[in-house]
Amino acid sequence: MEVLGPKGPSTHTGADLLAWAHNQLVIADQIVDNPGGGLVFATTAVGQVKAALAERAELSEEERYRWEPVVSLLDRVEDDIVRRRFDSGRTGLREAMQALTGG
Repeated sequence: MEVLGPKGPSTHTGADLLAWAHNQLVIADQIVDNPGGGLVFATTAVGQVKAALAERAELSEEERYRWEPVVSLLDRVEDDIVRRRFDSGRTGLREAMQALTGG
């Protein structure tokens, strides 16, 4: 067995960040109200996307302008999901997905 080092969380950048974030939000949208862990995974996925975008927003003024509104939206989505307001959570997820794709 060859050990190359610890495998920490993946860092997503550029176009890879957008594809990864969009996919995470799609999955969250699909499973948010599924019994047996859907709520937990959806909340985790939203939180991870929010954290990755917040990290990008710290890099420059342009990045901050681009991602701060999405981070704020995901804050609201996360709160909606935790409080089991699934309809507004899903609406917010779709808005965030549109914002990621520039739509």
